[in-house]
Amino acid sequence: MENTHFSEWKNEVKPAVQSKKEEFHYLGYESVTEEEIWECVQSKLKKKKVEPRLYALVDTILALSLNDFMTWLTIRSYKDEGLTQE
Repeated sequence: MENTHFSEWKNEVKPAVQSKKEEFHYLGYESVTEEEIWECVQSKLKKKKVEPRLYALVDTILALSLNDFMTWLTIRSYKDEGLTQE
């Protein structure tokens, strides 16, 4: 399901994404980027297969745990690795 709201809301939720990035940096994960956080949140919401609301997007960003983010990052790296080996 492709949702155009994500791209429309990206600038509106940028402060929440920046805040989450700063939180991860404070915890010692200084290589985390805003774009990675944004992709992770989009991935989580697309799995729900419902029309997201702006407040749900902000809630998902602020509630994103480091563990969930690192799990998503690991799975993404395995998928990327699988594509390059074929």
